[in-house]
Amino acid sequence: MKVYLKAVTYLLVLAGTLILSVGYAHALVDATEPYEILNIAKGYGSATLTTDSQGDPKIKGRIDGTQYGVYFYGCNDDNEDCDDIQFSTAWAGIPVSLTQINRWNAKKRFGKAYLDSDGDPALQMTVNIDYGVSTRNLEDSFNWWTKVLAGFKEEVLDK
Repeated sequence: MKVYLKAVTYLLVLAGTLILSVGYAHALVDATEPYEILNIAKGYGSATLTTDSQGDPKIKGRIDGTQYGVYFYGCNDDNEDCDDIQFSTAWAGIPVSLTQINRWNAKKRFGKAYLDSDGDPALQMTVNIDYGVSTRNLEDSFNWWTKVLAGFKEEVLDK
């Protein structure tokens, strides 16, 4: 009877481990599933899925009144199976000096700032999600992007 109970206990533990493993694998989000990322983006404001000029997926969103894009990179020739994403935004017609941009970049870990070809301030944040990250991890990246946007608007754009 003891051997039987040990065997049953072992099988139950093994089955539980397999169930958790399968559940965890399905909880991963990567850039091959733009709709999953879109659903997360919608939790932070309005968002729609479209394509960029190369035909790769692109999410157009708005957080706290600021328009931004999520660009997909490392996509195959069919514009699918992408590797990573990049949050990006810019503000037209707002004067910002290179000194302000350099100060921002020197102080911040997230959100690379630069002046685009028109001299407008731009902000980007790349997120490596190749091979998948948990939904909570990607939500945290959206939280960081929200903080980066607010900080940049306050510290650099004086808004």
